[in-house]
Amino acid sequence: MPKAAIKHPRGEATRAAILEEAEAVFAERGFDGTRLEEIAERVGIRRPAISYYFVGKEALYDAVLEALVGGLYERIRVVLERPVSLLERIEAAVTTWVDYVGARPTFARILLREVAAGQGGRIPGIARHIEPFFDLVRRLEAESEGDPLADDSPINAVHFASTIAGSTIFLVAAIPVLVPGSGFSRLDDEELAAHRAETLRVTRRLLGIRPARTQLERKKRPRASESKADDTGP
Repeated sequence: MPKAAIKHPRGEATRAAILEEAEAVFAERGFDGTRLEEIAERVGIRRPAISYYFVGKEALYDAVLEALVGGLYERIRVVLERPVSLLERIEAAVTTWVDYVGARPTFARILLREVAAGQGGRIPGIARHIEPFFDLVRRLEAESEGDPLADDSPINAVHFASTIAGSTIFLVAAIPVLVPGSGFSRLDDEELAAHRAETLRVTRRLLGIRPARTQLERKKRPRASESKADDTGP
C-alpha cells in the first residue's frame, strides 16, 4: 500500500484537536494576538508538534477559515439544491445559517475580526473562502427563473444578506460584549429558536410576503360589507 494512502487515526484526531483549539483562540485573540504555544498547550502537545500538521500560523489560520466556511457552505448548498420552491429554499438557508452560527459562535467572532482587519485596503483571508457562495447564489438565480417569488419580490440580494446575516452575527458576537451579563454569550435552545423565528419573519417581510391573518384576527376585523352596513344603519 502506498505510503500516502495510509491513514493514522491518532494523527487525524490530533489535527482535528489543533483546529478546534485554534478556532477558539483565534476567535478570542485574533490572528495577531494568537500564539501557537497557547494552542499547543490547550491541545496537550508541544509547540513543534503543530508544525507537523501546519507549516506556520498563517497556514493554521487558513485551515480554520476553510473549516468554518466550508462547514457552512456544505449545509447551505444541500438546502438550496433541494427541488422545492424558491421561498422554501431561502427559508431553509436562513434557518441553516442561524443554527450554524448559533451553535458555533466562534464563526461570528472571527468573521467580525476579519472584517475589521480588512479595513485600509487589505483583503481579508476569509474572502477567498466565501467565493463558492457567490457561485451558489448565481446558480439559484438561474434555476429560479419563472418562480413567482423571483419575478415579483422587491428583494435586493445585498440588503437581504446583510440584514439576515448581520442580525445573527451581532446577536452572537456583539451583544455579549456590549451587554455583559446578558446571558447571550452562547444561545441556548430557547433563545436560538426565538431568534430563528424572528429572522424568518424578517425574511418574509424583506421578500414582500405579507403574513396571513390568523383566524382570530379575521373574526375581530369586520368585513367591508359589514362596516358599510353599520354606517348606513338607523
